[in-house]
Amino acid sequence: MECTVAQYFKQKYSLQLKYPHLPCLQVGQEQKHTYLPLEVCNIVAGQRCIKKLTDNQTSTMIKATARSAPDRQEEISRLVKSNSMVGGPDPYLKEFGIVVHNDMTEVTGRVLPAPMLQYGGRVSTDTGRDCGRNKTVATPNQGVWDMRGKQFYAGIEIKVWAVACFAPQKQCREDLLKSFTDQLRKISKDAGMPIQGQPCFCKYAQGADSVEPMFKHLKMSYVGLQLIVVILPGKTPVYAEVKRVGDTLLGMATQCVQVKNVVKTSPQTLSNLCLKINAKLGGINNVLVPHQRPSVFQQPVIFLGADVTHPPAGDGKKPSIAAVVGSMDGHPSRYCATVRVQTSRQDMSQEQLFSQEVIQDLTNMVRELLIQFYKSTRFKPTRIIYYRGGVSEGQMKQVAWPELIAIRKACISLEEDYRPGITYIVVQKRHHTRLFCSDKAERVGKSGNVPAGTTVDSTITHPSEFDFYLCSHAGIQGTSRPSHYHVLWDDNCFTADELQLLTYQLCHTYVRCTRSVSIPAPAYYARLVAFRARYHLVDKDHDSAEGSHVSGQSNGRDPQALAKAVQIHYDTQHTMYFA
Repeated sequence: MECTVAQYFKQKYSLQLKYPHLPCLQVGQEQKHTYLPLEVCNIVAGQRCIKKLTDNQTSTMIKATARSAPDRQEEISRLVKSNSMVGGPDPYLKEFGIVVHNDMTEVTGRVLPAPMLQYGGRVSTDTGRDCGRNKTVATPNQGVWDMRGKQFYAGIEIKVWAVACFAPQKQCREDLLKSFTDQLRKISKDAGMPIQGQPCFCKYAQGADSVEPMFKHLKMSYVGLQLIVVILPGKTPVYAEVKRVGDTLLGMATQCVQVKNVVKTSPQTLSNLCLKINAKLGGINNVLVPHQRPSVFQQPVIFLGADVTHPPAGDGKKPSIAAVVGSMDGHPSRYCATVRVQTSRQDMSQEQLFSQEVIQDLTNMVRELLIQFYKSTRFKPTRIIYYRGGVSEGQMKQVAWPELIAIRKACISLEEDYRPGITYIVVQKRHHTRLFCSDKAERVGKSGNVPAGTTVDSTITHPSEFDFYLCSHAGIQGTSRPSHYHVLWDDNCFTADELQLLTYQLCHTYVRCTRSVSIPAPAYYARLVAFRARYHLVDKDHDSAEGSHVSGQSNGRDPQALAKAVQIHYDTQHTMYFA
C-alpha cells in the first residue's frame, strides 16, 4: 500500500504539513530510504559533513580555512594562552597529569639539498631528430624548476593522433580547435615530443554513450593510433567513460582537456599537457642526475608504492580498491601499476574489518611487478623500497606484518632463494603536526612556510622507533603539512640521512608537474591508480565529479565482475596510463 510522506505524518502524528510540495530530507543509511519533511527538522549546530562536498563547496571551504603559516601559528598560540588564562588549566588534561606549555615546542630541523634533474638534448629544427649531445640540467629552487629551454630526457614522436570534442560546437568552434591543436604541436615540439601533422580525426560528439563506438571506430580505422585528445565540457559522465573504454576495454591512450583550456589556453597549460602525454606514451620527462643519487642506486632496486581507497562513510556496498605501482627502470622514471578490488565492508567479519586496510592479494600484485621489472631491465632487484600510504598509526603493525610476509612470499614464489632486502615505510599525511620557522627571515613564499626539504627527526618523533617528518614541497596556499614517515622494517640498514635524502629525491620525480610534491612519486602514483579504478566502476549515467567516490555499477555486481571491471587492457597495463 503506497502512502505519501504528507499522508503518513497526518495519519501517524495528526500533523498537517504546511509545505507538502517541498522536497524531503533523506536521513540515516542510504539504503533504508528514510525521508523527513523539512518543516519538522532542526539541524543541530556543530556537525561535520561526512559526505562528499560539491566542487563549489570544496573551493569555498579551502578558501575559508586556508591560513598563512604565520597567521596559523599566531592563532594556535592565542588559543592555547586564552585557554590557560580563563579558569585555569583544562580539567580533563589536569586529571591525566598533562600540562600544555604556552609556547610551541622548538625543534631542530635541516633543509635537504634539492637534487639536480637531467633533461634531454635539443631537437634539430631541420630534421626533427634528437642531436643527442647537449644535455641540460634543472636545479629546483624551493621545490620548483623551469622547463623553458629544456627538452624531455626521452621524448616520444607522435605521428598518428586524434581529437574528439564532446563540448558543444557553439562553445568550442572549429577555429578554436584548430588554434589549440596548432599551439599544442608547437609547445610539444619545443619540449622534445614532436606531434607530426594535423590530427587524423577531429570530430564532435555528444554524451557518454558515443564514447565506445567512436573509440572502436578510431582503433579499427587508424593503424598505429597513439593518442586521443578528448575535449570535455566541464564535469561530465564522459570522463569516466573515456577512461573506462581507453584504459580497460580497448587499450588506447587518452588525454582529457577541459573546454575552457581550449578556448583560452596558455603555454603553461599546454606544457603541463605535454608532461602527461609524454609519460603516458612511454617517454621519460627527466631523471635524477646519476652522480647525485644515493648509493642505493648502485644495485638494481625497485620502488613500490601502495594505497587502498575506501568508499565514503555509510556506503558499505561499494568495494575498497587496492593499488600497487612499481618502478620499471633505474632512474626511476617509468612505473607500472596493478590494481585489485577488495572485499566490501558489509561482507567482512569484525576481525576482517579491523584489518581491512591490508592489501589482500599483495603477493600476486608484487609478483607481477617483479616479473615486469625483470622484463624491462633484465635485472632482479636486490632491494625493494615499499612506500605505503593510507595507514593510520593505530593500524600500522596490523597492516605491516601481513604485507611484509606477502612481499616475501612474492619473492620466494619466483625463486626459492630470492630474498631481496625490504624496506617498509608508511607515508602519513593525515595528522595535525605543523612546522613553523622560528626565524622570520627563513620563511618562504607568500604563505611564509618552511623551505622545501625541511626535515625533522628528533624531539617530536618517536623516542625509539625510526620515523621523521619531511616537508618536501613548496606551500602554495595555507600552511604546509609535512609528511610523516614511519620506517617499520629495514633489511637494507639505511641511515636516517640516506633514507631522508632518497625520499626527498623521489618527491622530485613526479611526472605531472615541474615541482616537488608532498609525498614520494610511487606513493602518489598508487593513489592515482586507486582513484582511477573508481572511474572504471562508474556508471555511464553518473557524474564524473563523483567518480572517486561513486561506483554505480559496483552495486549488485559479483566479485568476478568487479575484478574484471578494473582489469587494465594488455596494451595499456605496462604504461603510465594514470599519469
